[in-house]
Amino acid sequence: MTTSSELLDLSPVMPVVVLDEAEVAPDVARALLAGGIRTIELTLRTPAALAAIEKVASQVPDIVVGAGTVTTPRQAADAADAGAAFLVTPGTTESLLDAVTATGLPFLPGAATVSEAMRLTERGLDTLKFFPAAASGGPAALKAFAGPLPQLTFCPTGGVSVANAPDYLALSNVGCVGGSWLTPGDAVAARDFERIEALAKECSALAA
Repeated sequence: MTTSSELLDLSPVMPVVVLDEAEVAPDVARALLAGGIRTIELTLRTPAALAAIEKVASQVPDIVVGAGTVTTPRQAADAADAGAAFLVTPGTTESLLDAVTATGLPFLPGAATVSEAMRLTERGLDTLKFFPAAASGGPAALKAFAGPLPQLTFCPTGGVSVANAPDYLALSNVGCVGGSWLTPGDAVAARDFERIEALAKECSALAA
């Protein structure tokens, strides 16, 4: 099983994907793979999300599929049952942290402040999601986090774009960034998988 820290090494950008139709999920995942992206976070923001996770897990085994926007213990359990290989939370309450830990899956718990990050370190965690990244201070904030908390590694998400991703990736405490621009809603709706593949290739090049 991939560890939380290894998740951040799979690709420089973790696609944050919202799908209204589960049927399109495998083709989206294949397009990302073809572009060099090896992981996909399917957010639990639509009724189709769990079915989409199940389809990607069973039909596209070469990509590591996770569930994002996990906000309740029930969602954590349901995502694990659907075949998610990892979980991502936007923030972290004690009950949610207990629930995602209980699944046995690697996870990226959300934190936006030094205090939240410190509380997660007390639970033995060292790989976190920084959300909402832009609204919480962006690269400057994460650079400041590195002083008192050098042991932590982050995946910043929220307001990250292909334009500012390099600013985050240049930081010593950033393993990858999360972004929704790889799978634009209009491209998914039009089944424009070539465009998604092209965007994925652009993001894969950020690792150079």
